[in-house]
Amino acid sequence: MTPLIDALIAVPCMALVILATRAFPFILFSHRDPPPVLRFVERFIPPMVMGVLVVYCLKDIQWTAWPSGIGELAALAAVTGLHLWKKNAMLSIFGGTAFFMVLRTFLA
Repeated sequence: MTPLIDALIAVPCMALVILATRAFPFILFSHRDPPPVLRFVERFIPPMVMGVLVVYCLKDIQWTAWPSGIGELAALAAVTGLHLWKKNAMLSIFGGTAFFMVLRTFLA
């Protein structure tokens, strides 16, 4: 097949798979409560993932070289401040990312 036909077949297939994986939990638990292990995952996995992301974002900073890490630490402070102020994860993530990109543009 040509690459165009491959893409025209692959895109709808991927869209259906994504739709099915998104709808599956809602269909499965529409008439009953989720099990306790799922409640645990729902409550504790997001903070753990955020912790891993913080470590990942700060891992390449050379703490002994000045001014390495200023942008990263400023963006971390912006994300923390936004989240404490508005309690909105999406605003915190996107605001911190935008702030970091602006700092990267002007400090680099």
